[in-house]
Order: sequence, then C-alpha cells, then structure tokens
Amino acid sequence: MSKNLAAMSIGEAAPLLRDKEISPVELTKAVLENVERYDSQINAYIQVEKESALKSAADAENDILQGNYRGRLHGIPMALKDILYFKDEKVTVGSKIHQDYIPDHDATVVKKLKEEGVIFTGKLNMHEYAWGATTTNPHFGACHNPWDLSKIPGGSSGGSGAAVAADMTIASLGTDTGGSIRIPASSCGIVGLKPTHGRISKHGCFPLAWSLDHIGPMTKTVYDAALLLETLSGYDPQDPTSTDTPVKNYTELLSEDLSGKVIGINEEYFFKNVDKPVEEAVRSALIRLEKLGAKIELVKIPTLAASEFAELVTIVSEASAIHHANLLKRPEDFGDDVRFLLEFGELIPAVDYLQAQQVRLQLSNDFAQAFKHVDALISPTLPFLPPAIGDNMVDINGNKESFLDQVIRFTGPGNLTGLPALSLPCGISNGLPVGLQIMGPAFKEENVLNVAFAIEKLNLMQGQKPDLTGVVSH
Repeated sequence: MSKNLAAMSIGEAAPLLRDKEISPVELTKAVLENVERYDSQINAYIQVEKESALKSAADAENDILQGNYRGRLHGIPMALKDILYFKDEKVTVGSKIHQDYIPDHDATVVKKLKEEGVIFTGKLNMHEYAWGATTTNPHFGACHNPWDLSKIPGGSSGGSGAAVAADMTIASLGTDTGGSIRIPASSCGIVGLKPTHGRISKHGCFPLAWSLDHIGPMTKTVYDAALLLETLSGYDPQDPTSTDTPVKNYTELLSEDLSGKVIGINEEYFFKNVDKPVEEAVRSALIRLEKLGAKIELVKIPTLAASEFAELVTIVSEASAIHHANLLKRPEDFGDDVRFLLEFGELIPAVDYLQAQQVRLQLSNDFAQAFKHVDALISPTLPFLPPAIGDNMVDINGNKESFLDQVIRFTGPGNLTGLPALSLPCGISNGLPVGLQIMGPAFKEENVLNVAFAIEKLNLMQGQKPDLTGVVSH
C-alpha cells in the first residue's frame, strides 16, 4: 500500500479490509508501530495492549477470510479514553484513587464496538476524572499536542485527540461534560462530535456530572464520526438518561449540498472576545459556505449571557456530589487542580444550583426558537489557540486571560442544552489548528454532520497534519 496504513480513516480502511486488500493484522501493527515511535513523547496512552490487540486482529483476519465480515468497523484498531469500562480490565479514570479499578461489566459503547469487531489497542490518557481541559495529568503525566509538543492537547479527552491526530489510533471515543470532546478536537485538528444528550448510552462510563455528560466519537473525518454515531446510538434501559429516539443512517444522509440551508451566527456571545486568527479562520469558512449556497442569518439567544454561570454551577455541584466521600476520606490523592474544583463545588448553595437549572430551561427555549429559523449555528470552538503545558492563562488578542474562565465559554451551552455539537478544523494559525463548532437542533445530528461534511470538502486544512518527523521515542 502506498498510503501509510495508520493514517487511514475508517472510511478508507473499511473497504480494503472487507475486500481483503489489507489485513486487520497489518493495520493494527501499523498503528502500534506509531505508538512505539511517538508515544513516549506525546503520552497519549495510559496503557498499550499490544498482545491482546494483535490476537484480536488475527481473529478478525480469520473471520474476514472465512467470509464472516461484520461490517465497517470489523478489524479497525481503536484506543478509547480510560473512563469507559472494560469487563475484567483495569480502568483508571486517569486517577490515583481508581488506578486499580476493575469493572465487572463492559460499558454499553464498548460492548457495541466489541460486537462490531473493533480491535482495542489500549486506554488513552485524560484529565483526572475528566475534571479539566488540559490533560496535564499528575498521575500519568501530561499529554502533549502532536502539532507542538510544548502545547496542551485540550481535555479532558486529550489522549483521544492526540492519538487520533498522530495516527496512533484510527478513531476514538471521548466524553464531553463542558466541551471535553470538542476542546481536544479543536486543539488537535480532528473531528469531535457531542451527540444530543440521551442519544448514546453512558452506562459503564464513570460520571463527571450526571446531567451534562455525553459520550461521542473523535475521528479523522466527518464520515467516520457519522458511522460511529449510527453504530453507538440507541436506547439503553441501563442508562436512565437514554432516550428512545429513532436512529438514522447518518453516513447515507451525508451531503455537501447546502443550497437553501440557513446557518445562524450569534455575534453577541459566540464572536465576542475571540483571538483574531481564530475569528478570521471561522469567518473565512462562513464566507465559503455562503458561496456554496448557504444563507447566513444573525440570531439572538438572550440567555447565553447567563450560560457560563449555569454551566459552572451545575458541573462543579454535580462533580463534588460524585466525589464527596473520597474528598472527605482521601483529599491528598486528588491532583491539586481537581481537588480545588471539588472543594469549590462543596461551597455552592442549593439556591445557585436551582437557579442554574432555570437558566438551562430558558436557554433551551431560546435555542429552540433560534432553530425554527436556522438549520445549524456556527461559532469558534475555542476563543484562543492551545496554550503551553502548565500555563493557566491564554492569549486573546494580546491580553492574558484565565484559561479556566475562557475554555468552555463556547462549548458549555451545548452541554447545558444537550444539543448536538461538532468541532472540526477550519485552518491553521501559528502552526496550530483552529476549530469551528457547529450546533444543531435536538436529535438532528444530520444537520450538524452535513454542514461539517461541506466544510470538510472545502479542504481548509489543505491536507496539513502534525509534523512528527522530530517526534521519535527515545
């Protein structure tokens, strides 16, 4: 094969596996070779499962040779965020407290991927307990951005973002409570989709904040995100937030035709205080979409002004409730940043939490009104470019601002409302990718995917990927 196998997307690799032009063993070996080559520098993996992956790949190869091809994920190597349960395997949740935790069941998404014949190459690094957006993990080491090893990959699914970008997995899954799929997708130049709340079961995923958590795909292409969405979606009685809403064939619905589509932008919130190169890349993409026949319309979403308060209060309160017992018993076993947030969450009055839920209700109503007039909303994913590892400030137009204050400003509303939201790259600035966010109406993931598909076809990244020639494991 002329093309580097590990650089393939699912959409490229699947037909070759099906037609026996490449084997699952070849593909898995290519991915594992990249892990060996790059991961001591990038640190995307907490655990590499080489032997079991090669055995699974050999089994998949035998199945396919005997005519038992299961579908487009059969023989595809994937590593997942180390927050999803694998039966009888260690799942650390990126923490010291759970470093030896062995679940007695598979997460629903893991079970579905196993049934499809996915090859698991290991567990990926993450922000401790998913409670942060840097993936600077005190227990397993900082994960580095493949575009620039001095920068963060975003978080909390930073290992997933970095591994997909560096071709150390063909695709991955992340979790998203305030932006934890979309932030690393933006930072690492890949596609990250947070589906509608309730669309993909969260059974067997360690929670961060019950009412805000989502699981979703992190991939090289929009097609791959659509494929994983249609594979993993569906009602699950084991997840009390799961909804019984019809699942569509999202890959078949993909279309780059935007003629007659209306794309909304909200200037007052989503384009306020954005670093100039980020804003320019997103607005340039909007101009290109207009040329494709899309109509751009300004929308008002008044309650967005209160969304940062509502997201912060909700996430810190629910996270502190989940970790309350361990915070009392063994506070020293949390990383400093996570312990600070958990202690802060213990101080939030019930009045604030309940007011935040009223804001959520109104915000959902505002978005529903906006989506009566537009098919999708576009904004930057992040208002800044990824900062250096260890830097708690970000640069926005020459001003130093708090990373924590700014990082979920544009992603948080998607969690509060539960609406589908996707980040995909729309350009490069200072050698780092810029992410564009698309939001859509509840359970209309196809709206979001189609706009993303059209943007992807514009080739705004011009085929650029991280230059890993100098990143060789020692």
